[in-house]
Amino acid sequence: MIQWTKQLPVRFAWRKIAVSSVGVLTLMTVLVLAIYELTKTEVTVEANGELLSVYTHASTVGEVLDEQNIEVGEHDLIEPTTNTAIDDAMTITYKHAQEVYVHLDEEEETVFTTSDTVGELMDELDIEVEEYDDVTPPVEEPVIEGLTIHYESAFQVTVFSDGEEETLWTTSTTVADFLEQESITLEELDRVEPSGDETLVEETELHVIRVEKVTDVVEEAVDFATVTEKDSSLEEGSEKVKQQGQEGKIEKHYEVIFENGEEVSRELVKENIVEESEDQIVAVGTQKSTETVSRGSNSSSDSGSSSASSDSSSSNEWQTFTATAYTANCNGCSGVTSTGIDLNANPNANVIAVDPNVIPLGSRVEVKGHGTYIAGDTGGAIQGNKIDIFIPNRDQVRAFGRRTVELRVLD
Repeated sequence: MIQWTKQLPVRFAWRKIAVSSVGVLTLMTVLVLAIYELTKTEVTVEANGELLSVYTHASTVGEVLDEQNIEVGEHDLIEPTTNTAIDDAMTITYKHAQEVYVHLDEEEETVFTTSDTVGELMDELDIEVEEYDDVTPPVEEPVIEGLTIHYESAFQVTVFSDGEEETLWTTSTTVADFLEQESITLEELDRVEPSGDETLVEETELHVIRVEKVTDVVEEAVDFATVTEKDSSLEEGSEKVKQQGQEGKIEKHYEVIFENGEEVSRELVKENIVEESEDQIVAVGTQKSTETVSRGSNSSSDSGSSSASSDSSSSNEWQTFTATAYTANCNGCSGVTSTGIDLNANPNANVIAVDPNVIPLGSRVEVKGHGTYIAGDTGGAIQGNKIDIFIPNRDQVRAFGRRTVELRVLD
């Protein structure tokens, strides 16, 4: 027991020494750590819009980003550059580049950008967005990964519509798109030149043509025909009106097309007779005057004269025909007779249409009271003792009507 009490102070002494050593080591470690921390440089890292204060012993910007586990891509924005030495109170800016797809007019390209908005990206691409250009999404929209941007530059076109001329800016690709964009409506008959499916280009001139179809009803007078009748009570060569002619009336319905207020076509679609015309009847005298033979005349001479007269009558005998008139300017008419006479080129030609079985084509004939004509034409309705006299003036043809005439073949 006495020995144990003697050794106790020694053990306490060693413990005290051990505790003192640990304390010293701990203090030294704390001092080292404190010195380490105090010798760090403070920098600010702005990563994708977020601010972070960082204390570091890194010597370059790149090392700081590595410490923050920021993997820098090829197109990312680093300011200052990664090999820049660290300074106290330095601010490091890092922006991750986003992949977007840009359609420029008709071309598409993939772009990596650190721009915040569509407008900033347009500036980055050196694209000056004018007032009438089309950018989708709008320039104030933020840029996000995978965004698709459409840009179309505006150009000018000139529009002629409703009597006005206007120059407009557009990004439309076709005429139809442009009309829709500008709220220009076309009615059923309206049209536009160039047509709706045509491609719009710089300085195109667009003509909007307003088409209107109307029905125009015109009342016209119908000339009466003049009909002649033989009258044995009247002397040959004299005439007398037995019945006055009366004009008729006819309604003509025309389909009229107007383009921008101007008439461009007129087509007759229907005719209605309002009032029938009445023929004018003219009596033509046929009574021959009686010649008195001189008592002293030679009978043989009279006989010879009578014989000569009979021969002349047989070769140039007057015959009764029904006569009408025609013109070369009718619907479906060529203006060239069946014998090849061009009536349009020869408006003063004295030509009649005949039945070749009655009057040979090419014959020269005389129509009493009208003159000498060439039998140079035929007609489907000209059969038997009928003739059709060529008159170049349409109004005179109408006035001629239908008449009974005397005709003889000269040669």
